[in-house]
Amino acid sequence: MEDRTDDASVASFQTLYTVMYPVFKEGFCSEFEGLAGNDRRTKPSFVTSLHSSLEDVNPSAAQTLRAAFIKAEEGSPGLTQDIVLKILEKKQKSDVNLTESLLRMSGENVEEFLIEASDFKELNLKVRELKQHLSKIPDLMDLKAYFLQVIKDVAGCIKELLDTVTAILKKYKFSDDRPLQQQKREFVRCAKRFSECLKVYFRDGNLTSVFVSTNQLAHRANMLLKVFKNASR
Repeated sequence: MEDRTDDASVASFQTLYTVMYPVFKEGFCSEFEGLAGNDRRTKPSFVTSLHSSLEDVNPSAAQTLRAAFIKAEEGSPGLTQDIVLKILEKKQKSDVNLTESLLRMSGENVEEFLIEASDFKELNLKVRELKQHLSKIPDLMDLKAYFLQVIKDVAGCIKELLDTVTAILKKYKFSDDRPLQQQKREFVRCAKRFSECLKVYFRDGNLTSVFVSTNQLAHRANMLLKVFKNASR
């Protein structure tokens, strides 16, 4: 039960920063492109209004709205996902696989999590590389040779990211590294779960579990950035 609750919470939080954060900054039209289309390889836009950036129109309101979403999501995990699903339903896109769509969109940087300090440039890079490979998975699952290659690429990225995290923890003296170590353990746990889900997929072809575990891994990579960003301030 705890795993299913965690899956739902992660999916909704990922919806918050993958879909809603850019909405506040860039407007609805561009960010909902990845949530439309019946074909897995197409991403036509179905939202044709509100092209202008909310921050351009009213920066204060955009920041207030974003803060409200964050607070609401923390208080009621799953809220953001429910809102997006309702939007999709209203736009008659109930057939959209939100989990798959979030995965496709996960390769982009989340500006709020990027660390500006030059000493952490490598960490930003390794997280981005991992997420870019993970975001390719939906398009490559039907192409066995390419799919196997991207899995190898992901494994390499995971190792490089963990090596980078370990090097940072050894090099810098953080006043309290417990949150950093905990997030590292969570990332390792998700990486192992991702590997197990792939093994199950090759046995029974369960796409959903692969998409869920891949999203979890992308999310934990972002959380590594977030915790190190907080610690470096």
